[in-house]
Amino acid sequence: MALHEAPLLFRFEHDSSENLTFIPMCVRFNLDRFGLRISLAQWQLLPYEDRRLLACFPVDEDAEIEPNFDHALFEMMRTHANVEPEWFAAEEAPAWRDVNHVPAGLAHQAQLANLREPGLEDWAQLAPFQRYVLAKLARKPEANHDFVPAMREFGLAVPR
Repeated sequence: MALHEAPLLFRFEHDSSENLTFIPMCVRFNLDRFGLRISLAQWQLLPYEDRRLLACFPVDEDAEIEPNFDHALFEMMRTHANVEPEWFAAEEAPAWRDVNHVPAGLAHQAQLANLREPGLEDWAQLAPFQRYVLAKLARKPEANHDFVPAMREFGLAVPR
């Protein structure tokens, strides 16, 4: 699969990620997919064009389709930050892949936002990348400022 022509950003990310100052969800997805971790400070050391290129990689789980994200990231980090990304063991069965169970963090974030928790049918109908985004935004106990805009964008922002 070829790179996208433009960075893959959700509408809710445009304010925070349009200039790629912050790590967009598409890059976070690929970092998690490959088991790589970089800090925000390291991300911001990369030139804009490198950040833009990384945000154009597909968000597909099939590592055979686009195995060059990790190679590109390593080269960019070595060249511009004189560091390498940190490795971690990627989850083999992350909660967002399971269409038969809504992650508990979503219920908690929905409660904090006074929204109805997404039902199993809602969850199963989301694209895998959308499920990843919601699970990622709902992983911490405090309210996430992007959770409600993401729920709204995905058609799930229903008041309780």
